[in-house]
Amino acid sequence: MLAALVTQSPGWERFKAYFFDWQLYRESLPEIADAFLINVKIFLIAEAFILVLALLLAVLRSLPGPVFFPIRAFAIVYTDFFRGVPTILVILMLGVGMPALQLERVPDSEIFWAIVSLVLVYTAYVSEVYRAGIESVHPSQDAAARSLGLSRLRSLRYVVLPQAVRRVIPPLLNDFIGLQKDTALVSVLGVVEVLNQSSIIEAATFNGTPYLVAATLFVLITIPLARFTDWLIARDRKRRQAAGVAA
Repeated sequence: MLAALVTQSPGWERFKAYFFDWQLYRESLPEIADAFLINVKIFLIAEAFILVLALLLAVLRSLPGPVFFPIRAFAIVYTDFFRGVPTILVILMLGVGMPALQLERVPDSEIFWAIVSLVLVYTAYVSEVYRAGIESVHPSQDAAARSLGLSRLRSLRYVVLPQAVRRVIPPLLNDFIGLQKDTALVSVLGVVEVLNQSSIIEAATFNGTPYLVAATLFVLITIPLARFTDWLIARDRKRRQAAGVAA
């Protein structure tokens, strides 16, 4: 019904000509695909740092006792701040502001500061996913490990974290699907990635088909990740059901 409504609308022919020029689609695909590699590069580098830093932040926020209150307070403030500020503003402030300071030995690469911005923002989001996983592990697990002579740090490392990380893999993948799409925000810094390359071709041809090419490339990355996430969730559900039957 929606397809019929769209295709029968008065402006359909103009819309079709602007977004569905298949010859331009084929011609622009190689250039846009090359630019998309920059997005993939940013995604992979940022993801590697986020996985480690977010886990560290979640562990710091989970430290018990009044002596660790300043550390927990720092983790809370960091998380609240970077989850509250729009990602595009962080990218603009760092990507434009840091090179403008002209500090010695400070990189002025737009891609560098785009990666830093994404790491700062997504570390806050992913740390909350890790923290939820840590808190989902029953305290008796830690108590049992401590009764066997493990220190708090070793109990966290060998007992709590392995269970927590395994439980949060599906939501982690969902966050990284969002990260992959947000790499397009670096276009505001003038980096010629997939969105800017599409805009360049659109400005030269007065046709929006290059945006369809960019959308296709993102879909080709995100849909397999989404299906992989569904598979992990289903496998975890079956494992839990099997464990319940065995018990």
